Amino acid sequence: MKYLKTYEDRCIGCERCMSVCSLAFFKEDNPAKSAIQVVPKDGGGFKLVVCNQSYRNCVSECPTQAISISKQGVVLINKKLCVSCYSCVAACPIHAMMRHEGGLYPFKCVACGACAKECPADALEIVQEEHA
Repeated sequence: MKYLKTYEDRCIGCERCMSVCSLAFFKEDNPAKSAIQVVPKDGGGFKLVVCNQSYRNCVSECPTQAISISKQGVVLINKKLCVSCYSCVAACPIHAMMRHEGGLYPFKCVACGACAKECPADALEIVQEEHA
């Protein structure tokens, strides 16, 4: 399974990952359009909210079967089949299926690695693990 591994203890809260993600997929620097969210923790540090490709509640909750799993284990959304009901957003237990104001479709991390390449603190890494 391919996914974005996070190291929250390394995160410095610069939000560069959010900028890179929104620029890559929406062509604008907008934190609301990032599939990774950097959230301050009470007491210091940061929580990184991003799809880990393992819960997959979104797949079973999609009424049109617009959500599938690639050969690499990445959860993907087929916009041609999506009816924008956002059942997948509600089903995600870690809030990593995203929605933004004015958006036509839900979105999530597809483990592209753009954010990991740009992270100055090495808090992100794309990993490929064999299925157990």
